[in-house]
Amino acid sequence: MKPKTVGRSDGTIAVMAPMTPAGLAADSIILTLDGEKRVGDIRPGDRVITRDSGMAVVKRVDTRTITTRAVRIKAGSLGHTRPERDVTLPADQQILVRDWRAKALFGATQAMVPAARLVDGEFVTLIEECEMTLYTLGFDRTHVLYVDGLELASETLRPQAKAA
Repeated sequence: MKPKTVGRSDGTIAVMAPMTPAGLAADSIILTLDGEKRVGDIRPGDRVITRDSGMAVVKRVDTRTITTRAVRIKAGSLGHTRPERDVTLPADQQILVRDWRAKALFGATQAMVPAARLVDGEFVTLIEECEMTLYTLGFDRTHVLYVDGLELASETLRPQAKAA
């Protein structure tokens, strides 16, 4: 009998739910149809390139400053030019892993996991507490975005409260 593991034997993406807020730093570089842009320069209506659908239109951009655990990923530590430069992400930012790590750690060909699950203490390190200003790009559904050479999950738009 095989032990139960995170992942899917059919090759679909294994997804682990985040426990705390995630988002993107303002100086992160995201791929758009107009070329590379800083996340802080993205506005509703901008079209970004996605792994899952080719292109998606940003519906909303939310910004918040929080104190959270974070993960520092050194340039090139997740593969050739992945990430392209040193990157700091919230610990629960979902990242798509599609190499040997997905198979070895999660029993799947690809897995969407919180960045904290990749901590190795040398190239991917945990920062217990730091203040971060995070941008959340809202879409009609969740997408996989190309940010700093990584494949990161967006959030799905949450319904806004209606005025009475």
